Amino acid sequence: MIPGKYRSVSGRAANNVNCGLHLVIQTSSLPEKSKVEFKLNKETPSFPGRLLQHDLERNYSSRQGDHINLASSSMPSFPILQRSSEEKILYSDRLTLERQKLTVCPIIDGEEHLRLLNFQHNFITRIQNISNLQRLIFLDLYDNQIEEISGLSTLRSLRVLLLGKNRIKKISNLENLKSLDVLDLHGNQITRIENVSHLCDLRVLNLARNLLSHVDNLNGLDSLTELNLRHNQITFVRDVDNLPSLQRLFLSFNNISTFESVCCLADSSSLSDITFDGNPIAQESWYKHTILQNMMQLRQLDMKRVTEEERRMASVVAKKEEEKKRESHKQSLLKEKKRLTINNVARKWDLQQHRTPNIATNQDTKVSDSPSQDPSQLHGSAVVSAFPEETGSLDSGLTSALQGLSVTDTHLVEVDGDTLSLYGSGALESLDRNWSVQTAGMVTTVSFTFIEFDEIVQVLPKLKMKFPNSLHLKFKETNLVMLQQFNALAQLRRVDQLTIDPQGNPVVNFTLWKYYVLFRLSHFSMQKINGTEVTQNDMIMAERLFGILAHVASSELPQYRLISILGDARKKQFRYLLETKGKKPGLVNEDNNDSKRLVGENTNRATLNYTTRDFYNERLEEIKEKKKFCKMYMEDLVKEATDINMKNEALQKLWPQMFIELVRDAVIEIRNKNSYMKLCLQQITDQK
Repeated sequence: MIPGKYRSVSGRAANNVNCGLHLVIQTSSLPEKSKVEFKLNKETPSFPGRLLQHDLERNYSSRQGDHINLASSSMPSFPILQRSSEEKILYSDRLTLERQKLTVCPIIDGEEHLRLLNFQHNFITRIQNISNLQRLIFLDLYDNQIEEISGLSTLRSLRVLLLGKNRIKKISNLENLKSLDVLDLHGNQITRIENVSHLCDLRVLNLARNLLSHVDNLNGLDSLTELNLRHNQITFVRDVDNLPSLQRLFLSFNNISTFESVCCLADSSSLSDITFDGNPIAQESWYKHTILQNMMQLRQLDMKRVTEEERRMASVVAKKEEEKKRESHKQSLLKEKKRLTINNVARKWDLQQHRTPNIATNQDTKVSDSPSQDPSQLHGSAVVSAFPEETGSLDSGLTSALQGLSVTDTHLVEVDGDTLSLYGSGALESLDRNWSVQTAGMVTTVSFTFIEFDEIVQVLPKLKMKFPNSLHLKFKETNLVMLQQFNALAQLRRVDQLTIDPQGNPVVNFTLWKYYVLFRLSHFSMQKINGTEVTQNDMIMAERLFGILAHVASSELPQYRLISILGDARKKQFRYLLETKGKKPGLVNEDNNDSKRLVGENTNRATLNYTTRDFYNERLEEIKEKKKFCKMYMEDLVKEATDINMKNEALQKLWPQMFIELVRDAVIEIRNKNSYMKLCLQQITDQK
């Protein structure tokens, strides 16, 4: 009798299966006298000691085949196997024909009661001539040359089918083997799992050492407890979470590189033993912690028992990873919000410039944090690219979160390392904030984008005061259209580098614009313009080209304006002397270059200034008001003078008559001396 379980076969039974067995195999075309005798050695073992476990793909070690003596070298048609009645009684339910150099399955006549049949280590290319063995439970065809699973449709009682180390390329023709308990197909050429969903009683499936690239189509294998997929080319796993009884899964030596490709394993509540050794994923530092955190029910990982300490450490690491993931999600959300906002700023800018809205989709820009954020916390933020096509790569959670974002922001501010980036005119208001000393001191580069240059000019004094170490200015989409605008930069503390992006700045189309910048800002000793080093020859050429311009401008300037400019220069020099007074010599020397720049601006160049359109319009309005006031004042003076003159002329005409009347009244009044005295006394009394 065959044992009810197929995990192992008794060694004693295996050794006694064919002791002293004398078989006679007769071909269907030979007469009785041409019998061929097969003699089996007493030492021949029939089956391995540990059968059907996860290492079934290994060759059965140290096995010696049956010794067969053939009477004839040529055997046409199929050989017929017959046993004596004594042998049938002694080994009634099992037959071993391993290592017999068989190329075909012999016809087994009169053995319908067989339950175990072993064809290991032969050269059989096709399964046939066993359809009459309908009581067969155990069929072993390990290590043959079979290319197709066939000839098994009548073996409805078959429980164990061993087809390892053959040439099978496809799983097929197992429809009638619904009682199958163990299926071993290791060491073949199978490329996909298929046609097994009906095997609801299957407990062990061995597909090691095949050509599988993925795992799926496992639905329906409700009894499967062990699945061996070692030594394949698997990159991802699916459907394993739908196996309610699976306990052991062996995925060693495949191409699994991420946990996401096997994440369905985390949903399995029955898995207790799993292996990933030999995969790229097993080389990652997060490997063990991630597996244990997501598969809390595991008792063994890579054939090693999982301890409680390992679980605890995995939990700690998982919490940290979750925090990192949340932070990453937050950064992704912020990145997308910034992208939307910068596109909104660009759209508004295009509308202001009376251009067709055409948002640049290939900007490689750094965008800001929310303007309401504390500036001291902005530094060190991530660099963000404004690529609308990136939206397609966002996960569903991030996409849903973005639905609540406001894209009405019209300005952006960011401090990224040593760079302050300003987008939109509203960003200029950030210069009024209380920037931390550390953050303000770090900023050496200031970038302006989508801001009118005239608006920038108005905040240059604030920029010089808030960010004293700013050395590099960048302008993009700022409407720099004429050389005169560069004059405004002279009021800064220091400029070592200047970058004018051609986009939105037509001034760079002028051939001599760089030379004018070098001439007007020569007191800064500029080092780079648009990334190109400034040479001494450049400075000489700038002086030759524009030196006469400064002379003409200063000679045509009114005297009061020249006095005002000279006064400003003296103020700068005086301030420099005050700042350096009392400092240590070393410190003074360090500041010498900057201070020389402050007082080194040539007076002729200083006459080349720039007045913004708004400031010019304000001055015009102010001048108009002054003119109006002066006109009214002069009109009032003229009117008053006219009135005085008219009165004078009238007085000259009336004066002779008035004089006669005055003399007459005086004479009449004092003619009676006593009366006049009384009158005077009376007036004096009334006054008291």
